[in-house]
Amino acid sequence: MDERKFRILQAIIDDYILTAVPVGSRTISKKYDMGLSSATIRNEMSDLEELGYLDQPHVSAGRIPSAKAYRLYVDQLLKNGKIAAKSDTELQEHFVGRVRHMEDVIDHAAKVLSSLTHYTAVVLPPQGKQPKVRNIQLVPISAVSALMVIVTDSGVIRDTVIQVSEELNADALYSISRTLTESLQGCTLQEAAAKLPAIAHQLHRNEEFLLSLGPLLDGSGHHKPHVAVGGTSNILSYPEYSDVEKARNFLSLMETHDKLASIISQQGEMAFTVRIGPETGVPEMSDCSIVTATYSTRSGEQGTIGVIGPTRMQYSRVLSILNTMGQQLTELFGSLPQDTIDHK
Repeated sequence: MDERKFRILQAIIDDYILTAVPVGSRTISKKYDMGLSSATIRNEMSDLEELGYLDQPHVSAGRIPSAKAYRLYVDQLLKNGKIAAKSDTELQEHFVGRVRHMEDVIDHAAKVLSSLTHYTAVVLPPQGKQPKVRNIQLVPISAVSALMVIVTDSGVIRDTVIQVSEELNADALYSISRTLTESLQGCTLQEAAAKLPAIAHQLHRNEEFLLSLGPLLDGSGHHKPHVAVGGTSNILSYPEYSDVEKARNFLSLMETHDKLASIISQQGEMAFTVRIGPETGVPEMSDCSIVTATYSTRSGEQGTIGVIGPTRMQYSRVLSILNTMGQQLTELFGSLPQDTIDHK
């Protein structure tokens, strides 16, 4: 594609992103100073349509970009390195200070990301190597319940309310906490669960209670990966999703967190991935684009942040915001001392 065709295509994409209205040659001629006549632009648009970069949804002269056009547009953004970190004080203000709980940060990141982009945001917690136990605490809540807090070396925290015998007072729970921490520190959660029977047998006391903690350590049956979703209904403000059935299918998909995590999860070392329309491989997202970026924890685990919106997404702005948020989350979880992370 020559430079003139690309400039016209870029103008069409920019205009359609803003208006969601099919773009005609006269619109490009009036709004964009290209030094070209309307007739010349019209001829170039016809060529672009033959090349598969433009579609004509109606009999009118207006054209809209195809998925192929958006792919070229995004590839040029990535190739030219036009993804500078966005200097947004709102982002900076939201990710400083004391970190209390990994899931709180993940949820808040999704909320901020959806607010800034006006699209649907999805944030996945760090994945990668198995986290190792750093500390286990049993905190009494009532005579028959306690809060079990598991802190790992990556800062990921699990806290679960458990039932305890009335015989287990605060002193007894403290003693068990100390024993568990000393015995299991440095083990993965699965290794820790496997070691519990031997620890219970060695102590000769509270064996049944200690064995009951195994499933809570390895997460079997109750702990699914946390998926934070923000701005689910934002997609409804775009005319592409004015169709009730299409909107219902999209919203239903947003509620299926396991499937959503699989769709969003970004593998490998790429800084960004951009999937446009059919590239998503998901029928409910055939008119959507998914843009993702990654962040890392101090221990090397990698998480994913993503934005889902219509194919006429403001790609440059979205990529800049994701770039900034990814850097700030990496800095947040990569540089803070572990003892600043506390449970809820």
